[in-house]
Amino acid sequence: MSTNPTNQATDAAKAASNHPLTSHKAVTAFLGVGQLAMLTLVVVASLRSLPAMAVYGLGSVTLYIIPAIFFLIPTALVAAELATGWKGGVYVWVREAFGNRWGFTAVWLQWIQNVVWYPTQIAFIAAALAFVFLDPSLSSSGLFTAIVILVLYWGSTLITLRGGNLFAKLGSWGGILGTLLPAVLLIVFGFIWLGTGEKSETSLEPSAIIPPFTGIASIVLIVSNVLAYAGMEVNAVHVNQMKDPGRGYPRSVLLASILILLVFILPTLAISIAVPEKDLGLTNGIMLAFQAYFDKWDLGWATAVVSALIAAGALASVITWIAGPSKGLLAAAETGLLPPALQKRNKAGVQSGILMLQGTIVTILAAIFVIVPNVSAAFVALIDMAAALYLIMYMLMFAAAIVLRRKEPNVKRTYRVPAMNLVAGVGFVACLLAFVLAFVPPDGFTAFPVAAYPWIVGLVIVVLGGPPLVFYALRKPSWDRRSPAEKALHGTHDEDEAAAATAPPAAGSTPPPSTGSAPRSGGAPPPST
Repeated sequence: MSTNPTNQATDAAKAASNHPLTSHKAVTAFLGVGQLAMLTLVVVASLRSLPAMAVYGLGSVTLYIIPAIFFLIPTALVAAELATGWKGGVYVWVREAFGNRWGFTAVWLQWIQNVVWYPTQIAFIAAALAFVFLDPSLSSSGLFTAIVILVLYWGSTLITLRGGNLFAKLGSWGGILGTLLPAVLLIVFGFIWLGTGEKSETSLEPSAIIPPFTGIASIVLIVSNVLAYAGMEVNAVHVNQMKDPGRGYPRSVLLASILILLVFILPTLAISIAVPEKDLGLTNGIMLAFQAYFDKWDLGWATAVVSALIAAGALASVITWIAGPSKGLLAAAETGLLPPALQKRNKAGVQSGILMLQGTIVTILAAIFVIVPNVSAAFVALIDMAAALYLIMYMLMFAAAIVLRRKEPNVKRTYRVPAMNLVAGVGFVACLLAFVLAFVPPDGFTAFPVAAYPWIVGLVIVVLGGPPLVFYALRKPSWDRRSPAEKALHGTHDEDEAAAATAPPAAGSTPPPSTGSAPRSGGAPPPST
C-alpha cells in the first residue's frame, strides 16, 4: 500500500483532490484517462515492497505480473462499479450486500490493516534515516527501529489531532519526490550500470524469469506483492468525473496497471543488479542499492540525499493517511457500532478516541522489532499480518459486488463491470489463495519456529480481526445517534440525486450540477443533533 502505504480508505479521495497531478479546474471538469491513471499510480506505487522481490532477480517480473492480472485489475474494475452505485466505500458496499455486521467487519479490517501498516512504513523510514544522519548499520537494529516508529508515529498523531488539512499537499508532493523520483533514478542507474559493462549481481538469462521453486515457502512473499497493489479501490470514487466511464475507465485501469508494473519491476531489477542477494534487507535494500551505485561513481554523499527524500516521502504518506482510514471507522461507529468512548472527537473534530486506540496498537506492534532480533524478519511478520487482514476485507468486497449485481440490479451505476461474476470471482479466488499463503513462513524465515508460525498469524487475525464481531454482539441502542430518517438511507447516489431534485433551491441560486465527487468518508450519514 503505496503504498501502499500504503497501498486505503475512501477518505483518500479528499487528499487526492489536493494532489499536484489533479486538475485545478472546477469540479465539473472531466478527468482524462491519463490523469486518472497518474493519480492511481501515485496512490498505489510504493518503494517499500521492492527489496522483498529483489531477492528473486529477474524472477520478480513473474511475481509482479501474476498478482497484477488476478488482483490489481479485478480490484480496480469491481470497486469502480461499487463506487458509482454507492457512496461511502467498503462499509456501505458490504453492508448493503450482507448486513451491518459484515459491513462493520469490512471497514474494521480496512482500518486495522492500516494500523499494522504504520510500523512497517516507519521501519522503512528508520532504515533511510540511518543512511542519512547516523550509521547505516543501525538499519538492522530492532531497538533503533522501534524508537523511530514510536517517535514518528506519535508525533504524526499529535499533528493529526490538531485538525486541518495542512499536510495534504505535503503528502501528495512527498509521494512524487519520495517515491517516483527515486524509482526513476534507480531505473536510470540500472541501465547505466549495465551499459558500462559492470557486473550484475543477479542472473539476467531469460530462463531466470521463472522464479526458483524449492517448496511453497520459496514464493510465499507473493503475499506482500498482493498487498503492494492494495489501494486501487481508492481512486474508484473519481470514475464519475470521467466523460465516458464505460470506455474511459477500463483504459485508465490498463494504463495505470502498466505504469505501476514499470515502477515496481524496473527499480526492483536495478536493486538486484547492484546488491548481492545475501546483503539485501527488506527495510534497507533500496538504500543499499543507491549506496552501491553512488560509491561506484565516487558520489557517496548522494546516498544520504536520496535516502532523505525517500524518508520524507514515506513520512509524508504516514502523516497524510494517519487519520483517513479511522474516519471511515468513525462513520460506522456513529451508527451505533462502537461505544461512545470510541466515537469521541476533540475540539478540532478529530476522532481522538479511535486515534488513541490506534496508537496503542502501533506501540505494541513496535515492540516486535525489539523482541525479534532480525529487523527483516519482524518486517515480514508485520507484512503478512497486514496482508491476511486486508485480504479478508477484499474477499468481502468481491463477494458484495456479485451479490449486489443480483440483489440491487436497478441501482444506477455509471460504470458496470463486464462479466462481473467472472471478474469478481477471479479477484476473490486470488485473495483466498494469498490468504492461505499468509500462514506459510517465507523461505529462510527464522524469527519464529516454523511449526508455530501459522498459529501466530492465526492468533493475530483473531485478536485484531475479531473485535468488530464482539462489538456488534455487545452493541446498545444508546450507541446509535442517528435519526430514523438517517437510518433509512442506503448510501446510494440515487438518494442524493432524488434529495437534490426535491429540495427547493435557495433564493437567487440555481441547483448545482451533479459531479460525482467523493462523499464524506465512510458513507454513513452524520449523527443527528
